[in-house]
Amino acid sequence: MIELINLKKSFDSKEVLRGLDYIIERGKTTVILGRSGCGKSVLLKLILRLIVPDEGRIIIDGVDTTGFTDFEMNKIRKRIGILFQGSALFDSFTVEENVAYPLIEHSKIMADEIRRRVAEVLSFVELDGTEKLMPSELSGGMKKRVALARAIITNPDYIFFDEPTTGLDPITARKIDELIVRTSKEFGTTIVVVTHDLVSAFAVGSRFAFIHDGKITFSGSRDELLKSDRVEVQEFLRQSEWKRNSLQEGVVEAGL
Repeated sequence: MIELINLKKSFDSKEVLRGLDYIIERGKTTVILGRSGCGKSVLLKLILRLIVPDEGRIIIDGVDTTGFTDFEMNKIRKRIGILFQGSALFDSFTVEENVAYPLIEHSKIMADEIRRRVAEVLSFVELDGTEKLMPSELSGGMKKRVALARAIITNPDYIFFDEPTTGLDPITARKIDELIVRTSKEFGTTIVVVTHDLVSAFAVGSRFAFIHDGKITFSGSRDELLKSDRVEVQEFLRQSEWKRNSLQEGVVEAGL
């Protein structure tokens, strides 16, 4: 699991996280919710040490990584796959080269085995035969799936998804949701999803956390989220379009 203790982070004079405490449970899909700018993506970057916390501790599987050097953090990062909001594919690489990149950089696997692994994960994300395509030839949804294939090719313990359905049409977004659920079930991966899309959140999540005023003010199941008496949670639900979309797609029961 990942334990976050009293995390604080400011940018110039703006306090983003103000003593955040939370435990990300192993084997669960945890969805982090909150208004824009509340610190959801900042939280992922802090865990990966892409940015450094001002205060607090980050403990991953019992190891306190707070004071780790960048070299020490690289060992941790190899155990974490990430799907960035914009997919972050290398424009000059083919699909095959993009997906193979983590294995080429961080393993001694032979070329034939790498090609086999690439074909295997591309099949998992339903992109068989796309190895020689360039990112410019892919749709937004295809790019997300290539990024997911790259994230899972090293069999990581954790996968972070930063707004995985942003910019996608509803049908393609639901396909990404299905792949997130399949990844959790078939690989047993601990997954953390940051999203504004509540239809997606409810489709994939087993645990939910809500960030408000720099802290986690709610943690629980989907039903507990819907029944929460926290004012900020209810406002978030009311102002989102999840109810209309969910009812249309049959994700939640009519009347919720």
